[in-house]
Amino acid sequence: MRIGRVVAAAVAAAVGAFGVAGCGSAGEMSPDEIVIGLDEDSTGPGASYSTIAGSTIRLAVDLVNADGGINGKPVRLVVENDESSPTKTPSIIRKLVDHGASAVLLATGSGSVIQAKSVLQQSEIPAIAPVVLSDAFANKPDNGYSFMIPNSLKQYAEVYCGAFEQMGYKTLGILGDASASIDGIIKTLRPALEKCATVTAVEKAPVDAADLTAQASRVTGTEPDAILVASIGGHFEILAHNTLAKIYPDAQRFSLASIGNQPKSWALADPGALTGMVYMGSLSANNPRTAELTEKIRAVKGADYQLTAYDAQAYDAVMMLERAFEIAGDHTDRTKVRDALQQVSDVPATFGQEGLTLSYGPDDHLAPDSLCGLVLVEFGADNKPAGPWASYQPPCG
Repeated sequence: MRIGRVVAAAVAAAVGAFGVAGCGSAGEMSPDEIVIGLDEDSTGPGASYSTIAGSTIRLAVDLVNADGGINGKPVRLVVENDESSPTKTPSIIRKLVDHGASAVLLATGSGSVIQAKSVLQQSEIPAIAPVVLSDAFANKPDNGYSFMIPNSLKQYAEVYCGAFEQMGYKTLGILGDASASIDGIIKTLRPALEKCATVTAVEKAPVDAADLTAQASRVTGTEPDAILVASIGGHFEILAHNTLAKIYPDAQRFSLASIGNQPKSWALADPGALTGMVYMGSLSANNPRTAELTEKIRAVKGADYQLTAYDAQAYDAVMMLERAFEIAGDHTDRTKVRDALQQVSDVPATFGQEGLTLSYGPDDHLAPDSLCGLVLVEFGADNKPAGPWASYQPPCG
């Protein structure tokens, strides 16, 4: 059944009836319930975004259960935490398999998600990464059981390059945190960006750095036309923009998606420090499904809840799995579930611009069917997103 008809009262009833987290029984998959494993970094460097995704995954499962489950069976989450540590990820995947999971959702860092690939392949269990940006997870080799929800880093670079060409930016400086996730993102993104701009400097600092003056000064000392801040968000992201706004105020600053999805961090910025900064967003006011999801989440979390792309992409990950289980008919055959995922197509997305659909195929494990999943968003003078950047938007169609 589809879940759009569910109201908050039904969600509360479902929580009491089925629950959504905890430890499942080790051993074989039960024919009487569908178990989904969730690897959620709730205490490590990726917690700022992983917990947002994890919370909405729980909500989506509640809604599915309130609407009768999938194929008439209740869905139960089993949750483990790898702390975005790639060395811990393989054992976490094996634990989720031992819990009887039919599929896995990976709400953790990019480095951990990449490390999961070979274990997923060996265990023959399909996994969807709802917020990871690294194309390597969904691409060969060892990608037979690895699926992504967001647009890829290759597509990020395509959009950034379109903006640079539109604005005449020829040189780019990069200031990033030194986390494993961002290190991998920069390594993937930089070669693609260098096709349209000369990267004049790349500086990194620890995620918990207290001062970025030295790193920012080395970047701005090369006098780039634009600067890209690449971080997992939170303290580092705000510190970077506070610093750059003071020492190099006239350059156009860009960012990844993190800052747009962490509204609590905006208040930490100095007055006007985020003004004019453009980040890679994935939410659009013209998508009616985004508005519908906002209402569902606010019914549970309160009227002031600020929807993020992490919410929407996590929700859509559960919807893609729901479709796959419906197609497969038998959740106890993980390879059959994987094959069914590869048949899921044209699912309307709750993120991106209106008209974005999500599909998988045997040779395509990236869900977005176009660049419509991306929106360049500009911050206003109040240090809050003001709306789509008027200077450039990715082509949608």
